[in-house]
Amino acid sequence: MKVLDLDMDFFLTGPCPLAPKGQRPDPACAMPYADEEVIDFFENRCGLSREHPLPGAIFDTHDKALDFWRDRMREGALRAPFEVVHVDTHSDLAFGPPGTDFVLKAVLSRQVQMRPTIENYRAGIKLDEANYLLFALAFRWISRLVYVRNPHSRQDIPTHILDWDDNILLRSDVSALMEGVNGREPVIPFEVVDDYKTFCETGYDFVTMAQSPRYAPRTADRIMDLLRPYVIEI
Repeated sequence: MKVLDLDMDFFLTGPCPLAPKGQRPDPACAMPYADEEVIDFFENRCGLSREHPLPGAIFDTHDKALDFWRDRMREGALRAPFEVVHVDTHSDLAFGPPGTDFVLKAVLSRQVQMRPTIENYRAGIKLDEANYLLFALAFRWISRLVYVRNPHSRQDIPTHILDWDDNILLRSDVSALMEGVNGREPVIPFEVVDDYKTFCETGYDFVTMAQSPRYAPRTADRIMDLLRPYVIEI
């Protein structure tokens, strides 16, 4: 199964500085793409159709993708591991603070079935919209990850979570000690698309978009409305 995981800030002319909590970036930091460019990406790069909308959701912060995926798995509508196509200005793999240590040590030290305690991680201020994909990988929910970057994205992939073939392999001394219980952590095929105009992939089961208000000015909010005809919101 495969999910399309969109962030509204992808559809900007460049990344905006992170705004303080409760605020939005200055509209002068970046311009949203024209409606025609956004629709072209939905239809011709992702194969979305107004005639056959897909189940999905639009939410504020990107970490809520974890809740959406977990709820669909509980319903039996989504089976892990599944493929994720992540369309974003940021990798959301914990490049910045607090970094990868908590996931690589504390999460990987737990039995696999005990790892997805999303509410506890939020309460402990360990999980947020900048690292949720790393958590999903540690939960072993993802079988393949494609990262479609904004053309002006900065390099923000933690290189120490990659193996010699640039696929994702989460590992730590603690995870090695737990191999008798958990087995080895899986190698996750990982692709990075630097030029979205060369990207074309279809066949999604679900599609979501995060508004990411601290990363996108209010002028970009219309992009959420452009997605709605392609989604049956659940």
